[in-house]
Amino acid sequence: MESVPIVSYISIMKVVLFPRYISLYILRAHIGPFVFSLSTLPFLFVLQFIMKFIDQLVGKGLSAWTILELISLNLAWMVVLAVPMSVLVAVLMAFGDLSAKNEITAMKASGVSIYRMMAPVFIAAGALAVLLVMFNNDVLPEANHKAKTLAMDIRRKRPTFSIVAGLFSQEIQGYSILVHKTFEKSNDLEGITLYDYTNPNYDIVITAQRGTISLSPDARKLIMDLQDGEIHELNLVNMTEYKRIRFSKHRIVTEVEGFGFERTQEGVVIRGDRELSAATMRAIVDSLQRARNSLDSNLQALLNREFDRLLTGKTASPTTQERSPYSPFTGGVQIFSSPSYSIPANEPPDTRVRIISSTIQSELMRIDFVEKQIDQYEVEIYKKYAIPVACLVFVLVGVPLGIMARRGGFGMAATLSLGFFLLYWACLIGGEKLADRGIFSPFWGMWAANIIIGVMGIILTIRIGRESVVLTFDVFKCLLPRRWQEQLAERERERAALEQP
Repeated sequence: MESVPIVSYISIMKVVLFPRYISLYILRAHIGPFVFSLSTLPFLFVLQFIMKFIDQLVGKGLSAWTILELISLNLAWMVVLAVPMSVLVAVLMAFGDLSAKNEITAMKASGVSIYRMMAPVFIAAGALAVLLVMFNNDVLPEANHKAKTLAMDIRRKRPTFSIVAGLFSQEIQGYSILVHKTFEKSNDLEGITLYDYTNPNYDIVITAQRGTISLSPDARKLIMDLQDGEIHELNLVNMTEYKRIRFSKHRIVTEVEGFGFERTQEGVVIRGDRELSAATMRAIVDSLQRARNSLDSNLQALLNREFDRLLTGKTASPTTQERSPYSPFTGGVQIFSSPSYSIPANEPPDTRVRIISSTIQSELMRIDFVEKQIDQYEVEIYKKYAIPVACLVFVLVGVPLGIMARRGGFGMAATLSLGFFLLYWACLIGGEKLADRGIFSPFWGMWAANIIIGVMGIILTIRIGRESVVLTFDVFKCLLPRRWQEQLAERERERAALEQP
């Protein structure tokens, strides 16, 4: 018979004698694991964020407060991901611990069903989901927008960030620069060609094999140190004076305000879809849908007029130009005006056919562009609700798995939660990509993960409610070395001998 600690006997008696305390008792078992997970997971996300962007933050003259502000603003999306995963970890650890102490068995023996045990956790997860929806609509968009603006301000601190190899750059006022190679982790350049327009009386071209770009300590002057190059200078006044100067080292200092760290004013940067609330994006989607309907109507009117002209031989009367009543810019999205179409009647047939074909293709491209924008915004709208609902889905799948595992350790809970969360996240990201490309509808792209894992959770819950099932990993023992298998078998025999009366 399995031995039970005296503390477990006391807990079991409390549950049996005072059924009304079951909900509080189960919720109290979840508080510790949930708080621990909710503090650990964002910390891991922060470490990953720092490791990814450390080269863009360190050594750029930024204050520690600015770096902390950027990290704190990015904590918003980290919390959105950490809350559902913390719910899953807490449910697995709590119910695994209750099952290991035979408290689940005692509750069932006293007439408490598995659904009654899940009820308080499900209600608490629902409250978390509501709070997370509010967070996604009120806090997250503002945090994303401020983080985007701050990142743009920080990015200006690196002079070579906007210089693309093989393309002319006009970022430096008075100069046009072309480089053959840039380096991701430094401000070094190779194969430099620089056109100097600061003096209108001279045409100056500077070439160099290597060079670096840096900022002065006050971030107000741009310093270009060039090596092994030539200066070609032509006097444009008399067109007779030409100079060619070779140098091993040459420095150019110019006033550049754009590369210094300056905070962008609020409202200057246009917001993207992840920087808007669901209500704002829904209004944008409605405007886009009206614009798409207007494009459809005008294109259909053009086709009807041309078919009538083809069948009756009558010349279509010209129509007046109509414009869409909607604002050309709504939330950073351009909504094209919807012109009416009139083709001169005296055009030759072949020319008329080409014009009609070109017009139809152009308008179909417009309609396709608007539909893709609608899909992108609807994806973000559904995402703001799909991720919070994952809290409820993870309760459905976490309770039966915790009872079946019969172990409340963090290792088991972390392993199972990581596996299911990776499955959930893979389905969510894959659905988002497919929905953006128009292969899936935005609804199914965002809600498929919840539906798949939710169905799995319901099946497991029904099964665990009807019978006692234990989750084991014996199938993986064959993958272990033979010596480890023998040691595990010996421990199992010793444990069975101790459990015998």
